[in-house]
Amino acid sequence: MESLKKRWGLKSNFQIVVILIVFSINGSFAAYIAKPLTEFIGLDYETTNPWVFWPVRILLIFIIYQITLPLVGFCFGQFKFFWIFFTKKMLVRLGFKRFNED
Repeated sequence: MESLKKRWGLKSNFQIVVILIVFSINGSFAAYIAKPLTEFIGLDYETTNPWVFWPVRILLIFIIYQITLPLVGFCFGQFKFFWIFFTKKMLVRLGFKRFNED
């Protein structure tokens, strides 16, 4: 726990627990939302080639996860943490350099 607190700049073990809860809720939420989205775009598990279906589904889960992570973090009072340490870094890696301006 101490190494996570130091790495993420946290002050209490309670913050770590809340952040881990946010990660778990958001991951489950992203996977749950990806199913109707894959059906909406016309990909069905039974009729689509698995070599197409699973990469598209995983890509959707990744995109949904990145979008909803700060939103779920906001609900738990940790928006700043998730914006700075995860979402902002991901946007910069994807080429959106303007998000790196403080």
